[in-house]
Formats: sequence, structure tokens, C-alpha cells
Amino acid sequence: MNAAPSSDGIDATLAVALAPYLRSSRLLIAVSGGPDSTALMHAAARLGSAHPIQVATVDHRLRAEGGDEARSVGLTARALGLSHHILTWDGDKPIRGIQAAARRARYTLLAGCAGRIGADTILTGHTADDQAETVLMRLLAGSGPGGLAGMRRERDLAPGMRLARPFLDIPKADLVAYCAAHGLVSARDPSNVDERFARARLRRLMPDLAAEGLSPERLRRLAARMARDEDALRDAACAAFTALRITADAVVLDAPQLAALPDAILIRVVGLALHEAGGGGAIRLERLERLVVDGLRPALVAGTAMRRTLRGILVDLNAEGVLSLRTAPPRRSPS
Repeated sequence: MNAAPSSDGIDATLAVALAPYLRSSRLLIAVSGGPDSTALMHAAARLGSAHPIQVATVDHRLRAEGGDEARSVGLTARALGLSHHILTWDGDKPIRGIQAAARRARYTLLAGCAGRIGADTILTGHTADDQAETVLMRLLAGSGPGGLAGMRRERDLAPGMRLARPFLDIPKADLVAYCAAHGLVSARDPSNVDERFARARLRRLMPDLAAEGLSPERLRRLAARMARDEDALRDAACAAFTALRITADAVVLDAPQLAALPDAILIRVVGLALHEAGGGGAIRLERLERLVVDGLRPALVAGTAMRRTLRGILVDLNAEGVLSLRTAPPRRSPS
């Protein structure tokens, strides 16, 4: 068993992880009051930044204690010389899928706050443990390489604004130890052990899975490999989409050359084409697979026409070997 890192070692690890963001970014730090985000806020304040650091706490209005916890974060932030914002998720809450809805609301509120204060980077305290749990959840959900890549260290939230997770390679135990070493008091969210939620149930199972060989480290290694492969597939698909596009003012592709692409690339090219044609956000992999593997690929091989609709986009392969994607006409109402 590896020895726990010393206090100085943890301080140095956090400093290295935060350095790229403290040098040049205008930061908004998301702090729930738990040990991970509390350590993030404290370490950033101790190290200092090229620009003033601000802190935001989201009160989801799901627990009576949420408001008090948000105000407690505010007191700690101000003691560290940081401005603090409490963001509330108002309105009706869904009965099902509450954690996913809360996550979407949280990032919407944080992005809005960052925009108002002129921050270009939002930091969260996600840890290596969170990454392992995310990969396991997506594995059970049947995700492809994109999902199994887990949480990315950085991703765009809006034009000119990114979300960053500097502690994604750091175990939660190190951040708990950091808080203890610096006398920081952190809150405990009861939803973390509430077995109504899948993440909490899987967290309880983690020691048993590790004993069978499916350790958090192996899950994180899987995420890194899937991220590497997904990036390569995405780059190849982007190059193919650009090369096979016939016109710049419409989404029209050279179908015979599409037929030469492997399924993994073809699925991603069609996904890019759907997005370009106005199909909106992420499309479930299963739906793309049905469209491409079960519909488009056989038609390409046979040289026959095909018409399918997905996300309001008409995918039209004609007998002349041209694939076009455009907004589907409105359905006729029954007479």
C-alpha cells in the first residue's frame, strides 16, 4: 500500500495542478462546501492569481441546509479575500432525473455568473474518484468511447468560456487530508450516500469491484485510453467531413466516398453533418448507430436511395450518390 502523501506533498501537488489557471485565467471557482471544492478554493487563494478570483455556490433549493451551507462558504471565501456569489435554482423541480437536472441547472447558473463578472474559466473540484465513478456509470449505461472517456479536464461551456477540472488526477483522500492539514471545515452532502441515486450505490460497491480487479485506477486508465482514441476518431471524422462535403452553403456529401469509411468514422461524420444541418446538441449513440449502421451503410453498399429523419433533419441519400441533410418538412396533420 502506498504511503499517504505529506502535507507539503499535497500542497505541492495542488500548486502544480492549479498553476496553468492561476497564471492567465479570470477565474470563477465553483464551491459547494465539500472537501474537494473547499481545498480548491483555499489552495487557489493561498497561491494567488494574476487576476482577482471569485467564488460561486449553487443552492439547488433541494435541502433545507443548502442555504446555510452556501452562506458558510461565503464566510470562508471572504476570510480568504475572495468575492462570493450565491446562485439559486428556483422554480419547480422534476420528480425523476433530479441529479441530472440539478447538474444542468448548476452549469447554466455558473456560466451566467461567469459571464456577468467577466470570468473566462470556471474551476470545479472534481477528483480522480469522481472520474472513476463517472466511467463506471457510463460503462453500465453502454456508452461508446466518447462516454467512456469520462469527464474531460477542460471543455467549452460557451464562446470564450471554459470549464476546467484541475484536480481530476488527484484522489479525494488527498483533498480531505489537505483540508485537515489546514484546519478547513467542510460540509457533507447526504446525497453522496443516498442509495436512491445510482452514483451513491456504485460508490458503495467500489471496494468490492476493486477487490475483483476493477479498481478506480483501472477505470481512470480506461478513461484516458478512450479519450485518446475518441480524439483520434473525431479528428479523422472532421477531416473526412470537410473533404467529402460537396458544397459550402448546404450539407451535401459525396456518398460513394462515404461508403469507404469504417463505421466508427462514418457514424461521427453523420453526427457532424446532423449538427451542421441544425440537428441540435448531442445525439444518443444508439440512434446514430441505427441510422448509419442499419440504414445508411446498407444503402451505400447497395447503391440504393434512403430517407430517414432524425432530430428534425431529413437524411436523404439519392440514387445518384449524393447524401444531403436539411431541415425536414413539417408533418402533415391528419385530415
